[in-house]
Amino acid sequence: MRAIAAALFVAPLLLLTSAPAGAAPSETTSVRLLAITDLQGTLEAPVGESSNVTEPNGRRVEAGGVAYLAAYLEQLRHNAPKSLLYSVGDNWGASGVASSLFHDEPTVDVLGHLDLAASGVGNHELDAGAAEFARLRGGGCHPDTGCRYSDTFGGATFPLVASNTTTADGTPVAMPFSVDYVDGIPVGVISALPADTPAALPPGVRDEFRFADELDAIDATARTLDYLGVSAIVLLLHESDDAGSPAPPCDERQGPGHRLAAAASPLIDVVFTGDNAARYDCTVTDPDGNPRVVMNPHSRGQGIAVADLVLDHATGDVVRERTTSFNQTVAHDITPDAEVAAIVDRANEKAADQAARRVGVLAAPMSRRTGPTGESALGNLVADAQLSAARVAGAQLALTNPGGVRADLDGDAEGVVTFADAHAVQPFENDLVVVTLTGEQLKEALEQQIQDRDGQAIERILAPSQGFSYTFEAAARPGDRVSGLALDGEAIALDRDYRVALNRFLADGGDGFRALGSGRDRVQVGTDLAAFVDYLRVNSPVPVPSTERISAPT
Repeated sequence: MRAIAAALFVAPLLLLTSAPAGAAPSETTSVRLLAITDLQGTLEAPVGESSNVTEPNGRRVEAGGVAYLAAYLEQLRHNAPKSLLYSVGDNWGASGVASSLFHDEPTVDVLGHLDLAASGVGNHELDAGAAEFARLRGGGCHPDTGCRYSDTFGGATFPLVASNTTTADGTPVAMPFSVDYVDGIPVGVISALPADTPAALPPGVRDEFRFADELDAIDATARTLDYLGVSAIVLLLHESDDAGSPAPPCDERQGPGHRLAAAASPLIDVVFTGDNAARYDCTVTDPDGNPRVVMNPHSRGQGIAVADLVLDHATGDVVRERTTSFNQTVAHDITPDAEVAAIVDRANEKAADQAARRVGVLAAPMSRRTGPTGESALGNLVADAQLSAARVAGAQLALTNPGGVRADLDGDAEGVVTFADAHAVQPFENDLVVVTLTGEQLKEALEQQIQDRDGQAIERILAPSQGFSYTFEAAARPGDRVSGLALDGEAIALDRDYRVALNRFLADGGDGFRALGSGRDRVQVGTDLAAFVDYLRVNSPVPVPSTERISAPT
């Protein structure tokens, strides 16, 4: 008991109240749980089509921006003074330029001002490796660039939680849980990442971390909390359902996140999920047959999940049948929080010289929205840019993953694109490489655009560069989905070698594209962001590329 208690991270006692003198103590107390997810360093509202979210009534609403998020949190807290705010993770990584240029210190600053009770660790928190994660958590100047955002950097002022993640030597990257108190009742929170998280990490840091089975870790941690006398337990589950937007009805959800939310220990009372694009508010049945809420808010600061709980003073547990929940859109119908807005303004001011640099002009706005074949105009533009930059190393075609294209590209009223706009599209600054693949390996990689994950078919259509075409039939059996591969009108020969441009994430087999990881004769040709910026500069006004490179069977 002493060893377990010594390892316990207990946050400062919050919201402690007592009954007035002479009053009978209440048998229950209420607490409002608030949750955000996948902020991803998005300090200002997303732009383009991503600036709007769809309400349940079908209405499109402009949403997002951390100053608006802070204002809505204040309003929700005002209506329920006893509250706890959590993040499901991916607070930074793939960040906007005003956060990214300063190694996400502005985002950590904002999260501290939001008064997080705890945050789960998402995969993007680990993108820059264990040492940088430890710096952002604990403070200190960046080893290469120093303290450019502020004179000193104190790190996160909130606990980060991860129950199943260690460094390569077995050291936990964070505590497995955190505990806060509401009217003397402890409320514990657990967080977990998928065991297959390495596939989502940049290749240079994959070997720095180890991920245990998430369900085993969740259940073990819940038992530990129960042993320590914590009966009210919340799970932050950074596990995607790949649900798309809008999310399917609750009774049709079958993704791994939803299944884990149902399978996790019956000791857990509420589940907040992350790594999803769309919001949902559902109820699942736990292993003991009892209902529990599982929720996912809109990402990137555009939504807040709200669960109002009733705690029983006698048992310390949640009275589940009295739980109510809803998702709140962070609309622009409220006065933004001045203190958080000042943080954003300071970051923007420090980034202004580089962010505002003009890099090109668009003939028309370009969207990430995919059509029937899975192509998007912007994805194909990125592939074209990578092919152009990689021809110096003999590249004949390029492929890029949709998850690497992070924002729409609109430009201003005249179509002018700034560095900040381009950076929002390609924020990871992955190495751009050229590898040799046989026609057979290329076909195999395209077959891997549909993958099985825990019984669910996950579709990730790679954006092809101009001149490369093929037919794709998703409903066909594995191995027969891809046909008619051609390059510049000539059929791809399965036994012939081809030089293919890829970002390093794909070239190392990321996103499950194992065939791409078998490439030979690798040559690096800069970064994907540099290729994109150069292409916009040289080809302005940039036309909208064709989205007919992939064909459906006739």
